[in-house]
Amino acid sequence: MSGGIESGSIEKTKLVKRIERIEPGVSAIDIGSESLFVAVANEPVKRFGTFTSEMILLGEYLFSHGVERVAMEATGVYWIPLHDHLDKCGFEVTVFHGAHARNLPGRKTDAADCQWHAMLHSHGLLSPCFIPPAEILELRSLYRLREDHVGLGAMYTQQMQKALVLMNVRLHDVISQTTGVSGLRVMEAIVSGERDVKKLVSLCANQILKRKRDQVEASLHGTWEAHHVFALRQALEGYRFCQAQMAACDAQIERWLVEQTRDLEPKPVQSSSQVRHNAPVIDDLHGKLVTLSGGRDAGILPGISPLGFLKLVGELGTDLSRWPSEKHFVSWLGLAPGRNESGKRRKRVRRRKTTAGQIFKEGAMSIAKSKHLALGGFYRRLKGRTSAGVANTAVARKLAGLYYRLMTQGLEYVEQGLHEYEKKYTEQSVKRLKKVAQRLGLTVIETQTGTVI
Repeated sequence: MSGGIESGSIEKTKLVKRIERIEPGVSAIDIGSESLFVAVANEPVKRFGTFTSEMILLGEYLFSHGVERVAMEATGVYWIPLHDHLDKCGFEVTVFHGAHARNLPGRKTDAADCQWHAMLHSHGLLSPCFIPPAEILELRSLYRLREDHVGLGAMYTQQMQKALVLMNVRLHDVISQTTGVSGLRVMEAIVSGERDVKKLVSLCANQILKRKRDQVEASLHGTWEAHHVFALRQALEGYRFCQAQMAACDAQIERWLVEQTRDLEPKPVQSSSQVRHNAPVIDDLHGKLVTLSGGRDAGILPGISPLGFLKLVGELGTDLSRWPSEKHFVSWLGLAPGRNESGKRRKRVRRRKTTAGQIFKEGAMSIAKSKHLALGGFYRRLKGRTSAGVANTAVARKLAGLYYRLMTQGLEYVEQGLHEYEKKYTEQSVKRLKKVAQRLGLTVIETQTGTVI
């Protein structure tokens, strides 16, 4: 093949035993930014470039050797173009986590890696990563791009606050949100040259001025150095640009939702929690997501807003049958503790971090602030015994279990409420107390005012 370069004879000699164990029809590819190393049965490793023409030659090479199954490591974003090309060519492509296929010590080269992975794949020892369908991948790309703009907008917000502090303008200490309507009006006026405090105060909303007029006026006496005003202008322009990019992403996501739900019958929706900051401007976002999910409304779950629902669909799709059970699902999310046992020795295993798992943790953070949700009571009780991080993960795990049951079985979640949770917890505590008292030879007497031993 003109597009490939055979590996050296030394590598072939060292690894010939391993090559013989690769079954026909199986191949593995080690992916880099500039090179693709391909291993097939009874052949030396071949190297291809990463240009599209080289990928086409690689596919032809695999066809010529009767390859049907291909394995590749998830290396950054380099694997995506090759995966899409081989998938379109009809190969069965498996993408796996590199940590699950460590090579032998002292034999770490790109050529050795692809041969080792081909041998593992021949014997079914590689666990495939979850890759959603192509249409869901499109939504994932759009929503993640939007999240990048949100993060950049937050950076510019910090720069705006820094510029205001350097001018000793303490507006952000008086109003709750600098990037709200009032804050943006004031900053626009400042960069336009307005220095009259009375005029700047008049730009704030009436509901702010009714309670904090004097504080707002005092906070707007600044020093107005030109270089700090320039920094504020730059940050404000950057923030406006990010907002425009977010709006463009919202429009593209809306077009995607309209296209995916065009032939589906609209499903009824229930009210859900609203997004306060950086909410997507999409017409009937909640309704479109419920229709796309076949009537399964994740918005009825606590902590899941329409934006959170959109993120979960983008990460997981609408079909969760890939995970055989709820335990498999929460383990894949990284919300369940791992296990590493050998005889009597047990080691703690760090939870893997996934984007979908982080979405459930964000939902758990909103639940923690609630005073009327059962899961909120569970969070506070567990936080008192352990820590906020442990409690957040535990609530996220429960929330993920509810989401899995809802999306696979269509079970509606009915919030028990904090009162019912506290009642059940009290009953369990009394039951445990009676067992302890019986063991100590004491008697528990229940009265109207409480339980007395």
